[in-house]
Amino acid sequence: MPDTTAILWFRCDLRLADNPALNAAVEAGHRVQPVFVLDDRSPGEWRPGGAQRWWLHHALHALAADLEAHGAALVLRSGPTEDAIAKLVAETGAAAVYWNRLYEPWANDRDARIKTKLKDQGVAAESFNARLLFEPWTPKTGNGDPYKVYTPFWKALQKLGPPPRPLSAPARIPAAPAVDSERLDDWTLLPGTPRSKEPDWAGGLRDSWTPGEAGARDRLERFLDDWLAAYDAARNRPDKPGTSRLSPHLHFGEIGPRQVWHAVRHRMDAAGIDGAAQAYLSELGWREFSYHLLYWWPDLPEVTWKDNFRRFPWAEDAAGLRAWTRGETGYPIVDAGMRELTAIGWMHNRVRMIVGSFLVKDLLLHWREGERWFWDTLVDADLASNSASWQWIAGCGADAAPYFRIFNPVTQGQKFDPEGAYVRHWVPELAALPDRYLHAPWTAPATVLRDAGVSLGRTYPEPIVDHSEMREAALSMFKRARGEEEEESASAD
Repeated sequence: MPDTTAILWFRCDLRLADNPALNAAVEAGHRVQPVFVLDDRSPGEWRPGGAQRWWLHHALHALAADLEAHGAALVLRSGPTEDAIAKLVAETGAAAVYWNRLYEPWANDRDARIKTKLKDQGVAAESFNARLLFEPWTPKTGNGDPYKVYTPFWKALQKLGPPPRPLSAPARIPAAPAVDSERLDDWTLLPGTPRSKEPDWAGGLRDSWTPGEAGARDRLERFLDDWLAAYDAARNRPDKPGTSRLSPHLHFGEIGPRQVWHAVRHRMDAAGIDGAAQAYLSELGWREFSYHLLYWWPDLPEVTWKDNFRRFPWAEDAAGLRAWTRGETGYPIVDAGMRELTAIGWMHNRVRMIVGSFLVKDLLLHWREGERWFWDTLVDADLASNSASWQWIAGCGADAAPYFRIFNPVTQGQKFDPEGAYVRHWVPELAALPDRYLHAPWTAPATVLRDAGVSLGRTYPEPIVDHSEMREAALSMFKRARGEEEEESASAD
């Protein structure tokens, strides 16, 4: 067995199970030195946002404990990654560096430079896929081109067969000689004066989430036991806990998509819940599709994907944007979603579509305004999914929602929060309103408002825009941006 050290470079793969880089380092017989580098320079504006930093702090704390239980110690370093890895290689005399791949454009460029430098120095450098079911370059059209539409992409992905089975965590990780490490608490990742949004922001996160590999496993098991069978029907209901809420665990790699895929398939086969399970697996497919798009179109987070939408005259409305971010638009389902986001760093997917449509089609604000806000406030903020989803809802991305699909926040609330439990929880000043007026309080008679303790414009805002008027304005503007002359049949969701 070689008496050599290998550096295991953790990134968005903060787990021991199904970690191919870890398994490769152990199976090669190396003593393993795990390291995580906090590099805020390389990602530029896409460095972790406030909610992600909170999660990262606790995820690293959990990872360090898991590694210690397996015999190894996590080393923390900060600064430019290229410098940090080079210094650690020199300190340890490492013969190899192992890591699992990222697919963000800035990471692709940086990692290629690191791999070249290591190999030039005679240090082995190996990378693996732990983040996706399949590599983003694997599915291709018959012409060898990348896919631009989800449905044929998903069909092609399914034809590849099941993804590889997850790897077990090593029973023991041979430890490398000790080296200096920075202290996690010194990184000030937790909310502080520069970032805090509300006094209870961190408390809301703490009460809602358990970062770490164990928390991810528990979340998956609860979803499989309690909600997978009803997923197809319940996933659009923000008033019910019908979704997996695995997205932040998947983003930080505390659980891998192959683990989730095989667990769902196993439960599907055992319980005979094919329809619900397939609906959930297709959501993993959307995640894969987003990474496929980001890999082939690396400017997706910054540049409108469809050329004809680049001419769109987006509005500048600081007051409207502020009302949207604060959950003070006067539309209860929108405000509930934005307040949920502020409180727990997460928002139900159906509501994400509603608030996104409101921003770009009721307020006519650029989709990048929403993208930036979500990046800073979501615990699951993921560059591929965030940018692809915002372009989708704006109607300007790949396989996007048609520009004439404009979500009506009133009917959406009535349909997907019919008893008003979601709105009453996050917008408690409306809690006493009867159901028939809850999603459109401005339609309630004065006596009903008075009896419910609601004073529009004082205890709850009046609508900041008229949805019907803005819908017509948006349709006209989007149509002109597309250069269309014929009439389109508009849909009102």
